[in-house]
Amino acid sequence: MVQEPLSFGRELRRRRLAAGLTLTSLSKLVHYSKAQLSKVERGLKAPSRELARLCDTALDAGGDLATLAPIRPINTEAIEAHNSGEEEVWLMRLSSDGQSWFQPLSRRQMMAMGVASVAGMSIGPPDITFSADTTLLGMSRALFDHYRQLGQVAGPGLVLPALIAQTHSLQELSSRTRPPTREGLLRLASRYAEYTGWMMQEAGNDEAALWWTQRAIDLAAAGGDGDMAAYGHVRRALVKLYRDDAVQTIALARQAQASRLPPRIRGLAAQREAQGHALAGDYDACMRSLDRARSLLARETPQPNTPTIGTMNLSDPVEMIKGWCLYDLGRPQPAAEIIGRQIALVPPQALRTQVRYGMRHALAHAVAGEIEQACHLIGQLLGSAMAVSSATIAQDMRKLARTLARHPNNAAVRQLAPELGAAFDAVNP
Repeated sequence: MVQEPLSFGRELRRRRLAAGLTLTSLSKLVHYSKAQLSKVERGLKAPSRELARLCDTALDAGGDLATLAPIRPINTEAIEAHNSGEEEVWLMRLSSDGQSWFQPLSRRQMMAMGVASVAGMSIGPPDITFSADTTLLGMSRALFDHYRQLGQVAGPGLVLPALIAQTHSLQELSSRTRPPTREGLLRLASRYAEYTGWMMQEAGNDEAALWWTQRAIDLAAAGGDGDMAAYGHVRRALVKLYRDDAVQTIALARQAQASRLPPRIRGLAAQREAQGHALAGDYDACMRSLDRARSLLARETPQPNTPTIGTMNLSDPVEMIKGWCLYDLGRPQPAAEIIGRQIALVPPQALRTQVRYGMRHALAHAVAGEIEQACHLIGQLLGSAMAVSSATIAQDMRKLARTLARHPNNAAVRQLAPELGAAFDAVNP
């Protein structure tokens, strides 16, 4: 527990002195107080990832300081159980007040609980033969678009029960239909499962997110779609990204960039790799990955009647991710400028997307020392943040709260603090 902050502190002090900077001079560059920096250098306080990246940029450390900050581990017990060959199922319970919860169980655990305790009503369709297979697939496909739209304006708890039920229903339907509709239903089920994984991550359950990602890969493979396995690496990399794990983010993203894969998957993977390089403080590698992503996404050929993989609500996703990366590279001012321009182009109905990048926009202004502007932007987002209830957005809200706490005498901060605290509590029950 002591080794990490001490090693970072020693290296920070060594590089600061080598650059001829006093603590006061460095504090002005990174917008942290002299007292806080002193505690970090002496090993009395662990550095945040944000401080590590800001100091890395200010001292031109080329990522060496950024990589010294600790990362959070992920509990992979559920994923390991899946990979070990033991089939896992999900137990879903609904209460009279409308609340619901899900729990992963192995078949062995279900048997140990007793048949009566897990008996319930099947969510699958009746055992009938459908004559209008294409209509069935088309209706299920249209329903998926509606669920994605709902996920933009509502919290994961409202969307997840329907997504899980629909995934299982499509799988059961596939066993009652003929090719090629069977393969189409399985592929669509994989998209439902992949989106379920994203909503699980938004709900703050990374282990469940990884479980559903693997489920999506399995369903896609059963439907003859091997490309979903590659996109699974991109999704896993996103979990690692929000854990501030640069090494694994880059490694997973690179596994999804084989030349045989569709340009969109490779482009999204290159974007994720860029974000990993940004976490590591490697500016040049980050920009190269973004250039590659832009080139690949420009070659994308949309497939009719197939759900789009990844975001659909960004006018220029590579430019927005560039702004995101610049913040992680310790360059908050240009990050704020880019994100500000791009967020103005986000459709008004894409509430979750607006809040996600809006919070990062406000955070960039705050870290750049533009406190009043940051508070103004945050105030416009709090109601929407409570509506979409996102665990990943809450991470930036937490960073914002910590940044603003360094300015207790600022009138805008004092006025915003109660509302920000209430909103944060609402999205982190």
